[in-house]
Amino acid sequence: MATAVRATPSGKNDFLTAISQLAVEKNLPKEVVFEAVELALASAYKKDSLANANLVVKIDGETGAARVFAQHAVVVEVEDPDVEMTLEDAQKVAPNTYVGDVVSTEVFPQNAGRIAAQTAKQVVLQRLREAEREVVFEEYSGKEGDIISGVVHRLEARHVYIDLGKTEAVLPPSEQVRIEHYRPGQRLKVYLLEVHKANRGPQVTVSRSHKNLLRRLFELEVPEIFRGTVEIKAIAREPGFRSKVAVYTRQDGIDPVGACVGLRGIRIQNIVNELNGERIDVVQWDPDPELFVQNALSPAQVHSVQILSDGATAEVVVVDRQLSLAIGKEGQNARLAAKLTGLRIDIKSLSAVEDEEAAEPTSQMVAEPEVERETPIWAEVAAQAEAEAAAAAAQAEVAPAAPAAQAEAGETAAASAVVAPPAAGGRAAGIRFADEVLPAVPPADTKDRRRTRRVTPVRETEEQARARRTAAARRGGGRRLLEEEIEEELEAVVDDDEDFGFLAGETED
Repeated sequence: MATAVRATPSGKNDFLTAISQLAVEKNLPKEVVFEAVELALASAYKKDSLANANLVVKIDGETGAARVFAQHAVVVEVEDPDVEMTLEDAQKVAPNTYVGDVVSTEVFPQNAGRIAAQTAKQVVLQRLREAEREVVFEEYSGKEGDIISGVVHRLEARHVYIDLGKTEAVLPPSEQVRIEHYRPGQRLKVYLLEVHKANRGPQVTVSRSHKNLLRRLFELEVPEIFRGTVEIKAIAREPGFRSKVAVYTRQDGIDPVGACVGLRGIRIQNIVNELNGERIDVVQWDPDPELFVQNALSPAQVHSVQILSDGATAEVVVVDRQLSLAIGKEGQNARLAAKLTGLRIDIKSLSAVEDEEAAEPTSQMVAEPEVERETPIWAEVAAQAEAEAAAAAAQAEVAPAAPAAQAEAGETAAASAVVAPPAAGGRAAGIRFADEVLPAVPPADTKDRRRTRRVTPVRETEEQARARRTAAARRGGGRRLLEEEIEEELEAVVDDDEDFGFLAGETED
């Protein structure tokens, strides 16, 4: 066996210095770098007689000396002498050894050649790369749900890659703000959404549209929220356009809305600038849902709020001039208020509600319980009508009633007959009907309807006719004047001929 690999004093210093520099460059602990070098040396020494041996290299951190050990498992019967050893041989190395233990014996391999050195180099680089990825994963996995800053590195296939320093994060299209435009070199604050392991290392996914990005920005800008004095109860956000934040405090003397806005709006303005001008409404949270809905619809002034019996719908009434402000552009204000409160919000104008109330009847009928009657109602009405008829007959014997009184009595009796049903098989006794009171009207003569009477036209004097024709001519009625002359000639012919005398009499169709 060759002598063990030992480091000279100058080599020791160079070797340890190289390991220290490598640990600093890769931002790794020295122990990790030592482990990678030990695995690389073990793979380099596996050749010739030690090719199948289980080798382990240990480097002294003080001197930099490397020692090589071959590990053997203690068994009863040895099948592979390169990795196994009998109990008797093992107890010679370590007396307190039993079957199943592992015994390490120091070996002295020959110096590694060029190929072994290249293999060791590749092993060191691979192990360091894996260790570096593991460190990055551990670092960023603990920052999930937090804000990190980065610089836009490149844009590929609608994906934005952001350089975080130690690794690269990806901003997918689903997490981008629709109205934002990203360019290389732009510095952004993003919300760390997820970290997972991939073949090329840890994959970091960030977001610019998540509502918790707004929560973290408030924690950075408002010390009261960071300390917990002011609490963010709910957030509703439409990225790039508008957001609503409900805040609350249990400590008296602190205005939660004023604390978020800051002096002259400096705190909220910093958040708005970071979100590229996105409008932010800060409202006060209230345990009463009606008051919370009223605050959520800010800046609109609400007239009244009513929570329906289902507990999931709120009816809001606003004055007419505040209706468009409460709904917002394309319903944005009402939509964000519904997301913030978790209720379905129905908004109505005050005039519409008043019109609905006016359309409803002022008095509503109250249903009374039915009462069983011994005598039907129609029987009572019939008896009353009979009594009135008997009284009228008695009065007629004393003094005959006037025709107008009789007609009135007949109308009363006819009205009573409408209420009381007729007796089975005929009319009810003591009730007079309209056909008995009113006189009979003779049927019309159909023959007389067909008879028509033609009246002989009245003759006008010659002077009247001339004056009428002259007036018609002045009005431009030449056609009408011609028709009148023809009519006069026909009348003259009718007067001269006695055969047309029937035109002046009555005829039948």
